[in-house]
Amino acid sequence: MKQDINSKQNIALFDLDNTLLAGDSDYNWGLFLINEGLLDGKTHQARNDQFYQDYKNGNLDIYKFLEFQLKPLSEHSKAFLDTLHLKYMEKVIRPMMTKKAQDLVDTHKAAGDLCVVITATNSFVTKPIATAYGIEHLIGTDPEMKDGQYTGGVQGVPSFQEGKVTRIDDWLKARGQQLGDFSKSYFYSDSHNDLPLMKLVTNPVAVDADPTLTAYAEQNQWPHISLRN
Repeated sequence: MKQDINSKQNIALFDLDNTLLAGDSDYNWGLFLINEGLLDGKTHQARNDQFYQDYKNGNLDIYKFLEFQLKPLSEHSKAFLDTLHLKYMEKVIRPMMTKKAQDLVDTHKAAGDLCVVITATNSFVTKPIATAYGIEHLIGTDPEMKDGQYTGGVQGVPSFQEGKVTRIDDWLKARGQQLGDFSKSYFYSDSHNDLPLMKLVTNPVAVDADPTLTAYAEQNQWPHISLRN
C-alpha cells in the first residue's frame, strides 16, 4: 500500500558556522592554533582572514583553502589533535552555542525529523560540534587519512556550494532515499554560498543571513530568523 504523504518523515538540514553557531568554527580553529603556539600568527592569520573574506564574497577557491586549512592536521598525531579539540570545544565552541539554536534542533528532533548538519568545514573540526547539539548525522568536507594519520588532503567532494547538493544526494542515496521522499525538507543557513541547496528544499530558512542571502530571501518570501541569544 502506498504510504500516505502526511505520514512521511521530514528532514532538517542545518548549516553550522554562523547558523547554529554564533561564529565560524573553521576560522576560529586557525586562531585557536595560533593561540596554542602551533601556527605562526603573522603568516597564518593574514591568509586565514583573506580566505574568510573570499568565502563571504562568494569567490572562495575551496581547494586552495582546504590545502591551507588541512595542512596543520597532517603535522600532528590523531591522538594529539583529538585532545586539542576537547580544549577547543570548551574554550571556543561552547560559548558560540546558543539556546535558541539548541531549541530549534530539539524541536525538529522531538517531531521525529531526520536531522543533519551539512557544512563546508572539515569533519574533524565539526563532528564533535554536531554531537554536542545532539545531531547524529554530519556531512562535512572530509580530510583524507592514511594509516590513521591526516595527510593534509581532502577525500571526495568538498561540502561547499553545489558540492552540498552532491553530498546530500549521495548520502541519501546510500540510505535508499532522496530529498523528494520527505514530506518537508528544511535547510537553515546564513550564507548565500548555500543557495544551490536552499533552492531545492521545500522550506529554506535564512538565519542571521548575509546581505546577499537576506535580499534573496526577501524577494522569494523565505522566512528569516535569528538564533542569537
